[in-house]
Amino acid sequence: MIEIAGTQYALNDPVILTVGGVVTLILLLLFLSLRAANRSARMAEPLSRQMAHLGQHVQQLGQGQEQLRGGLQHVSDTQANAQVQVIQTVETRLSSVQQQMNDRLADNAMKSARALAEMQERMKESLHGSSKQTATSLTQLQERLAAIDKAQDNITKLSGDVLSLQDILSNKQTRGAFGEIQLNDIVSKALPSDSFQLQATLSNGRRADCLINLPNPPGPIVIDSKFPLEAYEALIGSTNDMELKAAVQMFRSTVRKHITDISEKYILDGETADGALMFLPSEAVYAELHAKFPELVQESFTKRVWIVSPTTCMATLNTMRAILKDARMREQAGAIRKELGLLHKDVERLGDRVGNLDRHFGQAAKDISEIKISAEKAGRRAQRLDNFDFEELAPDDQTNVVPLGQSEG
Repeated sequence: MIEIAGTQYALNDPVILTVGGVVTLILLLLFLSLRAANRSARMAEPLSRQMAHLGQHVQQLGQGQEQLRGGLQHVSDTQANAQVQVIQTVETRLSSVQQQMNDRLADNAMKSARALAEMQERMKESLHGSSKQTATSLTQLQERLAAIDKAQDNITKLSGDVLSLQDILSNKQTRGAFGEIQLNDIVSKALPSDSFQLQATLSNGRRADCLINLPNPPGPIVIDSKFPLEAYEALIGSTNDMELKAAVQMFRSTVRKHITDISEKYILDGETADGALMFLPSEAVYAELHAKFPELVQESFTKRVWIVSPTTCMATLNTMRAILKDARMREQAGAIRKELGLLHKDVERLGDRVGNLDRHFGQAAKDISEIKISAEKAGRRAQRLDNFDFEELAPDDQTNVVPLGQSEG
């Protein structure tokens, strides 16, 4: 029997047995735990040391964290202060900028108002000026319309003149007269009036439209202005190949005949130059002839007939004017040479007379010198007579005394 806390228990009691077993088990477990704890203590000693070392690191980390917390607090305070200063500065600048913007807006508003007023004034002036200019322009427009009406009348009149000119050119005789007038105008502008003759009659009875009086050589040269334009008009008016072929043939034969007539009529041995000029009153005919009919041009060279247009005729006449000028200078060369001979004789005669005059001047200078000597002596004698110094005359003066009625040497 076992007594516990005043209560008795039997040893064979199942409860006691169970409790005893449990206690025994507990004691056994406790013993095992103690042994395991000892082993664990021995095994955990390095770990504890590491833990202690780790604790020191953790402590140091805590200290660093504390320092970091202090630094962060300082940075936070500094940042807060800087932020407050930035906010204050920004507010100040915003206030200043706002004030400046307000001032500028007010200034711009005033300037805009003034500019608007000035623009309105200028617009009023411009509108007033535009109205005046419009009125002036309308007046000028009316005047120009009147001028246009007058010009229209002139154009109508000119159209009638053109039609009359066309009638003139359609007639062979009047067209020849027109060519002669054109040639006369060109020649009269390029040459002196005494160097050419219009409608001059040659020894063979032919009448030349113009005869240029060039010196020999080459001698007088004839210019003919009666070029047949009918063939050229037919050439440019051809509408098909057949008409063009016939017009080309007619133009070639007509021009060839005209060249032959000029060569036979106006080139006379001993009377005219060894050639003549065929005047074409149109540059178009001249260009057509040289561009499409070079054989006719070559044939004219062979027959000594030189084809000229108004432009080339003016150039040729300018060359002739230079020839005339040179010939007239040669004509005057003899007279100039004669006058130079007479001038040379006059110069020689003048030299002789200057020599004679120089001799006369030399003799006159000698006479004047002797007269001065005589005058000086006469003056001294007059002075002595005035002082009654007859007895004091020097011997040399007495020897120089000349009796009355004789001259000093």
